[in-house]
Amino acid sequence: MDSVKALQKEIRKLAQERNAVILSHNYQISEIQEIADYVGDSFGLSRQAQKVDADIILFCGVWFMAEIAAILNPQKRVLIPEPKARCPMAAQLSAKQIREAKAKYPGVPVVLYVNTTAEAKAEADVTCTSSNLCQIINQLEGDTVILGPDANLAYYAQKTCGKQVIPIPKHGFCHVHVTFSFSPELPQLLWENPDALFLVHPECGPKIQELADYIGSTSQMIKYARDSPADTFIIATEVDLVTRMRREIPGKTFIPALSHARCKAMKKITLEKVKASLLEGQHVVTVSEPIAKRARSALQRMLDLTQ
Repeated sequence: MDSVKALQKEIRKLAQERNAVILSHNYQISEIQEIADYVGDSFGLSRQAQKVDADIILFCGVWFMAEIAAILNPQKRVLIPEPKARCPMAAQLSAKQIREAKAKYPGVPVVLYVNTTAEAKAEADVTCTSSNLCQIINQLEGDTVILGPDANLAYYAQKTCGKQVIPIPKHGFCHVHVTFSFSPELPQLLWENPDALFLVHPECGPKIQELADYIGSTSQMIKYARDSPADTFIIATEVDLVTRMRREIPGKTFIPALSHARCKAMKKITLEKVKASLLEGQHVVTVSEPIAKRARSALQRMLDLTQ
């Protein structure tokens, strides 16, 4: 434990010396969250990436998140501690698939979850996150939108936002969140904790969403739990959100819906890799300007619509 604390202290010193800001997603391990200047969900991190007054942004998350920081901050140096930290869902939707959908449904707005590649975002009218989904969709013209790549998020949008939603691809998914739909442990856990509120991420499957007391993004779950008079919560998302909730909301009980719901890509980032990235300035994230310019338009429109 002393060695972890010493390494964390060394990383914070390096960040100060290099005028670097460390951003961490909620799904990072506790030791990474603790050294970050900002911990949040995809939307919060997108916002923060634009606000930071630093020469270097070190992004502790998966590749598409670091790409967003690079797209929104072309004048800054963006680093990722592990370039192999890639979101499998982002790989499920290509720019070609989006162009085909636009040809099939001419004039229908394309809304892309930020969990996509820069090349995909370049084909979008606007991006969204799980925290601003309906806010974005309901400001677009027409009664139909194309939404990708998560089909469960599309199901949630169809049910909640009041518009027809066309998912692309038809069966896109997050491998962590679909796990809850096939768990024999979850019904037992809910039965054993009848007074607990069940908080669910909208990337979970329909039958899990139907069981929820509340559906929201990771940041929305934190706020809901903090404001709720309830004292026990079962959390259906990646387990390290529970890590953050336990640290930041003392006096309440947080139970992971599945203890093995872990994003392997997120866990590729370690303190040692963070130190090496800062020390050597390695793993610079770049996006070609033609792609970045078009993707920036979709991202900026999202940020503007959620002022």
